[in-house]
Amino acid sequence: MRYLRLRLNGWKNRTRQAGAKLALLFLGVVCAAGCRVDMHVQPKLKPDDGSKFFQDGRADRPEIPDTVAHGHMRTDELLYTGKVNGVVADQFPFPVTQKVLERGHARFNIYCSPCHDYTGSGKGMIVQRGFPPPPSYHIDRLRQAPAGHFFEVMTGGYGAMYSYAARVSPEDRWAIVAYIRALQLSQHATLDDVPADKRQELTSGVK
Repeated sequence: MRYLRLRLNGWKNRTRQAGAKLALLFLGVVCAAGCRVDMHVQPKLKPDDGSKFFQDGRADRPEIPDTVAHGHMRTDELLYTGKVNGVVADQFPFPVTQKVLERGHARFNIYCSPCHDYTGSGKGMIVQRGFPPPPSYHIDRLRQAPAGHFFEVMTGGYGAMYSYAARVSPEDRWAIVAYIRALQLSQHATLDDVPADKRQELTSGVK
């Protein structure tokens, strides 16, 4: 009998422990479900929406005075404005490499060619459908314009052309400027502009 009582007491203890674990598990599931429901049905506030949560009644928080978001200090005047000491510059903020030209080529085809066409003559598909034509990049005025001029036009817009500042990063705008320079050179280059080791390739088929 004593052995049976011990076995019975052990079984009761294990049952109580299992019941306590199940109760804790159930409570955890309920709490988790409650949190999910609360977050699931919370209001979705958009900028300029009203909110009773803050004393000023605004959902979005005002910017903290005298702070600048990381990476937005923009201390490089040339990179972000196309100017040096307030004057439109005829230089680039970084070296123009093959990679930069390839990037400029790709961005130009996406954003510029619909109006300026692939050669920069200003006869793109949009123009062919009635949009006012932009000036050709190959006129003397734009061939002699400083590099910063093209960056400035892309940044602020000009005439019928709207600003691309929100669509194209400053670095990509400069890459496009580099490619525009390449287009201008391609239409006005001479054999003397070709590196000596490449001239043979151009003249080998000429009779």
